[in-house]
Amino acid sequence: MGLYKYIREVWKQPKSSLGSLWTERLIKWRREEATVKIDRPTRLDRARSLGYRAKPGILVVRQRVLRGGHKRPTIRSGRRSRNFGQRMDLDKGYQRIAEERASAKFTNCAVLNSYWVAKDGRHYWYEVILVDRAHPAIVSDKTLGWIAEKHHKSRSFRGLTSAGKKSRGLTHKGKGAEHLRPSKTASFKRKFLKKA
Repeated sequence: MGLYKYIREVWKQPKSSLGSLWTERLIKWRREEATVKIDRPTRLDRARSLGYRAKPGILVVRQRVLRGGHKRPTIRSGRRSRNFGQRMDLDKGYQRIAEERASAKFTNCAVLNSYWVAKDGRHYWYEVILVDRAHPAIVSDKTLGWIAEKHHKSRSFRGLTSAGKKSRGLTHKGKGAEHLRPSKTASFKRKFLKKA
């Protein structure tokens, strides 16, 4: 077995495989800020399979996301509908939210991809691979040069990353996925607003 295969095996059950290291990491990460730039990926096998390379212009950020439901902003005046509630169910997944927050922090970079690192009862941690779109090493790169093009700006906010496409339902095809393309909103408009 190669090195990456051994790493992959460990990460299948990280809590039992890593033991006390897992607990130490979580204690340390809870005290850190929500967005932390790190020197190297925690899961090297996963990062490399998603496009990470140890070269200038590529950086990795560990992003913490709070688990649980979301709440609507409080309405301070005016009437409420009978069905109004504080709970808000988002169509977005936690991973997509993590990508968006990391991208907002590093505005000159585009999100290449991300992967799960850890969770506890309160938080999820994801590592987001960011690419500096203006860096000469990236622009001249044959495999990563595409991300420097103008229409790949703000990929995470438009749901164009892998996690974004998953939360938009674009991993499904055929029966049951008729109303997902090009988007749920476009499908709704095509169905209902043409009749009016």
